[in-house]
Amino acid sequence: MTDVRLAAIFVLLVGGVFFTFVSAVGVLRLPDVYTRAHTASQTDTLGAGLVVGAVVLAYGVETEVIKALLLLVFIFITNPTAAHAATRAAYEEGIEPWTEGDERR
Repeated sequence: MTDVRLAAIFVLLVGGVFFTFVSAVGVLRLPDVYTRAHTASQTDTLGAGLVVGAVVLAYGVETEVIKALLLLVFIFITNPTAAHAATRAAYEEGIEPWTEGDERR
């Protein structure tokens, strides 16, 4: 493998781990289900996409790359859909969004 390819794989992996870590911290630190679902769907999807991109670069043109790309499409469809379903269920249950004057839950 070339040095540029290894560097790109490293950058994608570090970026993926960073965004996944930010997602985990956001889920722990944010005040309500709506903001938690937002961070989980956005940053977690991006982190997974970057990691799968690193896998694609590492393997090159092989059958595993097709499987990794299909996994990426699956993640891009299901992650935001699950977050939407969770927030819609919270809304239908009457859970109010957190506002500035509210006590942290």
